[in-house]
Amino acid sequence: MEAGEKPMLRNCVVFSAVAALMIFFCRADAQQPVSSQSASTEEITVDAHAAATPFPHTWEEMFGSGRANLVMRAAYQHDLRMVQGITKFRYVRFHGILDDENGVYSQNAQGQPVYNWSYVDQIYDTLLANGIRPFVEISFMPKLLAAHLDYQSFWYHPIVSPPASYAKWDALITAFARHLVERYGINEVSQWYFEVWNEPNIGFWTGKPAQATYFKLYDNTARALKAVSPRLRVGGPATAQAAWVGDMIAHAVRDHVPLDFVSSHAYGDDSAIDVFHDHRYVAPHQMVCAAIEKVHEEILHSARPDTPLIWSEFNASYANHQDITDSIYMGPWLADTISKCASMTKMMSYWTFSDVFEEQGVIKTPFYGGFGLVAEDGIPKPSFDAFMLLHELGNERLAAPVNEAIVTRRADGTLVIAAWNLVEPGVQGSDKTVVFNFKGIGNDAWATIRRVDAEHGDVLAAWKKMGSPKYPTPQQVHALRQAAEVGPPQDVPIHDQRLTIVVPPMGLAVMEIR
Repeated sequence: MEAGEKPMLRNCVVFSAVAALMIFFCRADAQQPVSSQSASTEEITVDAHAAATPFPHTWEEMFGSGRANLVMRAAYQHDLRMVQGITKFRYVRFHGILDDENGVYSQNAQGQPVYNWSYVDQIYDTLLANGIRPFVEISFMPKLLAAHLDYQSFWYHPIVSPPASYAKWDALITAFARHLVERYGINEVSQWYFEVWNEPNIGFWTGKPAQATYFKLYDNTARALKAVSPRLRVGGPATAQAAWVGDMIAHAVRDHVPLDFVSSHAYGDDSAIDVFHDHRYVAPHQMVCAAIEKVHEEILHSARPDTPLIWSEFNASYANHQDITDSIYMGPWLADTISKCASMTKMMSYWTFSDVFEEQGVIKTPFYGGFGLVAEDGIPKPSFDAFMLLHELGNERLAAPVNEAIVTRRADGTLVIAAWNLVEPGVQGSDKTVVFNFKGIGNDAWATIRRVDAEHGDVLAAWKKMGSPKYPTPQQVHALRQAAEVGPPQDVPIHDQRLTIVVPPMGLAVMEIR
């Protein structure tokens, strides 16, 4: 492990209460005192005709999803269609397209490469048939190409070694890209993205020194892709903890290496020492945006300040905390993250859309703090509901004088507003009252309000009330799917251009004003 790198905490699984406590203390460099949040009231003035800024939905254009081989499963495809139905997302990213389970690379008796694109075609055909384009993470190393049999600790044990022969690696990448262009056409494949590797700064790359050897992998891969067609888009470094982006741009400029975008990752429980290399306090709900802002500034001060930033993994936690990623906390967390940093990226990729996912092995229970929006058996989580509600936001943003609100406007003039009450897990919170004072709306205007909170879509609480069954019966699965629904919207008349709503702790409310 290189100096300054962190242990592979993203591989941790909570097997016991003791492990859960150990992981909790990894969530930040310093925990601030926990205190109750007092009741509060906020007033927001909204001018329906005010000037606005563009508000592209960068947070819902791409999702992550386990590894490539899972795409061929019916449950994966079911969940993909569910999430696409509420977000209209356009790209999906996953690990391991070159892994041996996909049969891509072998050698004949003379040691010459033999390529097999059968599973690759099935995987990409499935995505395209569902209106989704690949964000191709080029990983990991085929066994017969690896310099060393360095297995990463995931359940499916990908090989994370550099290649034994860069000539054979380059030939593989060239053949891969040519096959894609021949099968799908350059007009299609030029709309994909090719990202070189995954998190080479931590446990997914064993080249030493890590950065220099990764840059060699990147250079060879990028040049091989561009030799097939200069229209293919390639980037990296796909690092954990917002690392190496400034160095990546400097390297590309110095050595004249193709670089169409840069990418990195961050999670709510990444630590300041790993992201910023100091001991500043960053609250877990602020870490993703703090990391994005850091990288955004590095790009602006680089030799290529217009380089697009694609945040190719983010979530509130990497450590399988049930009270975070399975809970209603994800509503306000997601809204807050979107509000503060989505505008600094070209795309953000939530990790992941589905719990059809096996990094820690076969799922043993539907609610274990998995990354996905959809739990096992197609059960939507509160995060699914949050994405569904926030999808309704407009494409223009109006100014709002408070932190916990997004005021937007659609092309037809409809106002859509999100308000939330973010309380960290384990903190006792109070209701928040928000008063909206409108200008420029009709005297007969109404608000249509939808919510995610303890009374709307809290499927985790419903599962616990059942006794937390490890293997829910079909009847229980049906009941859980019903519990996951946020229910019908609430229509409220707006009197005297004024609307008052109450948002409970860990609550999210999204309102359309008509």
